[in-house]
Amino acid sequence: MTIKRGEDWGATVPRPADGRTAESDAEVARLVAADDDRPVIVTGGDLHRTIGSPRPTDTALRLPIDVIEVEADGSTFTAVAHVVLRRPGRLGWWRGPLVAAMNAEFIGDWDVATRAHPNDGRFDVVVVDESLGARERWQARRRLPTGAHVPHPAISITQRTEASFTFERPVAVFVDGVRRATTTAVTVRIQPDAAVVHA
Repeated sequence: MTIKRGEDWGATVPRPADGRTAESDAEVARLVAADDDRPVIVTGGDLHRTIGSPRPTDTALRLPIDVIEVEADGSTFTAVAHVVLRRPGRLGWWRGPLVAAMNAEFIGDWDVATRAHPNDGRFDVVVVDESLGARERWQARRRLPTGAHVPHPAISITQRTEASFTFERPVAVFVDGVRRATTTAVTVRIQPDAAVVHA
């Protein structure tokens, strides 16, 4: 059952001896989607940082998590941390539409969705309006490490369980930091309590 406000999340258990270690969000997603009952131990990535970057000991946190199902370009992908839609190329952050569906709070050093929780039954949708200019994007980027990029009239954050996005021009679809598709239509939906990880 997804977490409710004020409730404890997960439990402390002995560290699994047969656990599969994942150092990145993409690796966590691959392992939780695999047909394998062995525990997944998260040791790195944005999901790991969101849950407090616990250090390995003889015990571990056993945590239920939601996952995001992504439909793009005729394929389905699994995300545990985030899905980012933006123009292709190195300058994709600096022009055009930008959308992030966040199950975790962070993308690298950026505190993108300060209220996002990996087990609340929804994801945070951060939308940067296409009209936001390069100078304003640079200013917002400078504030991202502390989560101070909002409020801003051209940046919106909502919470959803499902969302579909269409674009006039193709966008690159990054699933847990890995480019998976280029398309004009993407659907994301939450799968509550879809996996359990250890950290």
